[in-house]
Amino acid sequence: MKRDPLEATQVAGLRTLYVTQPDLPPLEDFVASLKEVWDNRILTNGGPFHQRFEQALAETLGVEHLALFANGTLALVTALQALRVTGEVITTPYSFVATAHSLLWNGIKPVFVDIDPVTLNMDPARIEAAITPQTTAILPVHVYGRPCDVRAIQQIADHYNLRVIYDGAHAFGVNTAHDGQSVMRHGDVSMMSFHATKVFNTFEGGALVCQDAKTKRRIDHLKNFGFVDEVTVVAPGINGKMNEFTAAMGLLQLSRIETVLAKRRAIAARYREGLAGVDGIRMVFDRDDASTNYGYFPILIGPEYPMDRDALYWKLRAADIYGRRYFFPLISDFPMYRGMPSAAHANLPSAVEASKRVLCLPIYPDLSPDDQARVIDAIRSH
Repeated sequence: MKRDPLEATQVAGLRTLYVTQPDLPPLEDFVASLKEVWDNRILTNGGPFHQRFEQALAETLGVEHLALFANGTLALVTALQALRVTGEVITTPYSFVATAHSLLWNGIKPVFVDIDPVTLNMDPARIEAAITPQTTAILPVHVYGRPCDVRAIQQIADHYNLRVIYDGAHAFGVNTAHDGQSVMRHGDVSMMSFHATKVFNTFEGGALVCQDAKTKRRIDHLKNFGFVDEVTVVAPGINGKMNEFTAAMGLLQLSRIETVLAKRRAIAARYREGLAGVDGIRMVFDRDDASTNYGYFPILIGPEYPMDRDALYWKLRAADIYGRRYFFPLISDFPMYRGMPSAAHANLPSAVEASKRVLCLPIYPDLSPDDQARVIDAIRSH
């Protein structure tokens, strides 16, 4: 009897070639950090590891005002609260659902605009036509870690007096080409995610980068129920605090991030070499690019390839190779969004096309050349 490719007995095999795997520090280093947390008897609420990690992370990224969070979604929800964003916000349908969900959680209406078919980021040329008297902000995403056209977006925001909040969940360690500085320095606030599948992970975690100390104070209040001190509450905050165990993991990961990024860059180079010249395969990152971190390696499956993207996806799954159709479906296709006028496919042709064609290949620091060669051979042998 033919075996279903999703059968539970294959799970162990899938793990070896999953699209991404958490990069972990040596166990003995992690245990030593846990012992220090245990000895401190401080588990949360801005303990010593939290303070050290927040400062070290800000220094690494070259930013002044950074606030740690329990995860990226809570950070994004809080960013919108901190800036008092209301009404309508222009965003992209080509992202993880948390981007738009953060708007709904704040009672804000998402307005979707199309993406650039090459970069897959929000197309700045589409923004102005979507602005209405109710528009208060723009929420772009640095997709796959490639920076948005931050200068064009900021020019539009300045002209219409709009806030800019960047979803930088994929963009840890990424610099913009025009100034060589962290992409997190752009916009009013930028969010980072440290989820286990990200280039830089703390198991779970996130952060916000903002432009001034006043906004940082408001963010810090909001992520701790609105408390200023034990008897003073100044805002209807939530519990978004990062705990000491997570911060300890962050410090360990930060000390080895350059090695992680170098390994990912090398894996991306092998993919580019191995897939070069395959008809119907276009690599989103078709050359070495200092303005990405290779958290993902997306390819687009064109009509010249002998099968469509979904057929290739299932072919790889049957061979215990777990790629990801990322992002599919579009956010705008989910039930809570698809009735909105801006969610119509006619309004989003490039995003719709990308959602049908993109496949992210396995990439993580410990992906061996032999395993990677198996992925490449499976794509080439059609």
